[in-house]
Parts: sequence; C-alpha cells; structure tokens
Amino acid sequence: MELLLPAMLVMMLAFLFFSFRKQKKQMNETAQMQAGLAVGTKVMTSTGLYATVVGAGEDTLDLEIAPGVTTTWVRRAIAKELTPEELGAPSIESIDDETDAAAAEGDADKRPEDR
Repeated sequence: MELLLPAMLVMMLAFLFFSFRKQKKQMNETAQMQAGLAVGTKVMTSTGLYATVVGAGEDTLDLEIAPGVTTTWVRRAIAKELTPEELGAPSIESIDDETDAAAAEGDADKRPEDR
C-alpha cells in the first residue's frame, strides 16, 4: 500500500512526458511542412479552405482559391499539404485495375476463335 502512491505518480509523469513528446513531434513536422511549401502545391488551411500556392514569401503565401482569385495567408495557417488521393484524383493502381477489368470484359465478348 505504501508503494501505491509513488507508483501512480511515476506512471502519471511518464504518461505526461510521452504525450508532450508526441505533441512536440507533430508540431515540428507541421512547421517543416509549412516551411517547405512551394508554388503549385495544393493545400488546405486550418479553416478548411482548399487552395493552390501561387506565390511564396518568407512568412506569407499567396493562395489561389478560385481561378483568378488570390488571397494572402500566413504560412502557419496551412494545416496540410494535399495528396492526389485527397484531391479526388485516381491513383495509378486504380487506373491499371480499371484498364485490366475493361480488357477482360472486352475479351469475354469475343468468340474463342477471335481471341
């Protein structure tokens, strides 16, 4: 019983240490992503706005939110860089699978002597 309180304190401190460490790692990764943004990159802001980087300054980015509509944002407002999957573009694997499936369907329609 005497060791229960110190053991609980050690466990709580370990939990806090590891949770702060994880949070710091995520903050560093986000800061690196924001610093590395270049013109042409598709991004999402922290408010959920999807845009394309069309200009980059030291602390700001010019984002095109619609054709011909450009706004200026601080780099820290960018939540993430978007991947083709997040943009709704098909992946290479899905295109290959569709092509293979279409070819198989096309062969099924042919007579055996035409294959």
